[in-house]
Amino acid sequence: MKARITGVAAYLPERSMTSGEVESRIEGYVPYRGVIERMTGIRRRHVAADDEQASDLAVAAVRRLPGRGGDADLLIFASASQDMVEPATAHIVAAKLGLTCPVFDVKNACNSLLNGIQVAEALIRSGAHRRVVVCSGEMPSRAVRWRVASRAQFADAFAGYTLSDAGAAVLLAADHGRGIFYRAFSADSTAWAVGTLPGGGSAHPRDPEYSYFHGDGRRLKEAFELIGPDLFLDALKHTGLTWEDFSVVAVHQVAMPYLDVLARALGIPGDRLVVTLPEHGNCASATLPLQLASAGAGPGDRVALLGLGGGISLGVLFADL
Repeated sequence: MKARITGVAAYLPERSMTSGEVESRIEGYVPYRGVIERMTGIRRRHVAADDEQASDLAVAAVRRLPGRGGDADLLIFASASQDMVEPATAHIVAAKLGLTCPVFDVKNACNSLLNGIQVAEALIRSGAHRRVVVCSGEMPSRAVRWRVASRAQFADAFAGYTLSDAGAAVLLAADHGRGIFYRAFSADSTAWAVGTLPGGGSAHPRDPEYSYFHGDGRRLKEAFELIGPDLFLDALKHTGLTWEDFSVVAVHQVAMPYLDVLARALGIPGDRLVVTLPEHGNCASATLPLQLASAGAGPGDRVALLGLGGGISLGVLFADL
């Protein structure tokens, strides 16, 4: 028994902000004009409406799946964002969709949805479930620092200016033929403090100062360089494949310079990549399904999903659709 990806969908809020508009909105410290786009390659990102929640973005994506996910026997909400600390946002998504199946959340920064697929596949292969919806609603716009006191604080909050609101959904079903045929994951949890959104948990339950993104982009880049690309290269060795054997190689995208370095290090041909970052920003865990949906990936395609997440973690998954 395999778990086959039978549907992929993404939802992007209509409102968007250019990098120039982001810089103009910042109060206090005035960054050099054009610095965000110059450093990241991001021209615009999406911003949810004031009355939208993370669950709404996930619901909008699920409704674009075949059958609107209505015959799922499990729903997993896998996202760095959430509507509230409790209950699991999966319950809110299911209620809005009118589903009565079991639900739960999975959270692992930008690898949340990839890990959600990992869990769904394991449950399908075990026979516990046959059709699983894994969905994400990313709403980082609610954690962006707009009042900035200094250059140092701007640098600390910089990640927030690159992120985009987005929804995504993946439908997996039991199949005796095609499906997910390789997966591997790794982590270096000693680097967890390099990038954080610390508010809302037991460490900082109420202080508004901790409700903004904090991070050191240089240290994060160094952490990923230290862990290295072996997880991705070993996937090719274990399967005997090359990147040319895939219709789409979806790679998590945080900044164009990082993407270029990673693609060169792994030897991924440019015609296999789907570059969504410039026009859509860093969509966190919705990034990989957004790329599959943008490429129109469907039955008969072989796809690779390469994930990178804060914490830090890596993940790779190969599938025949």
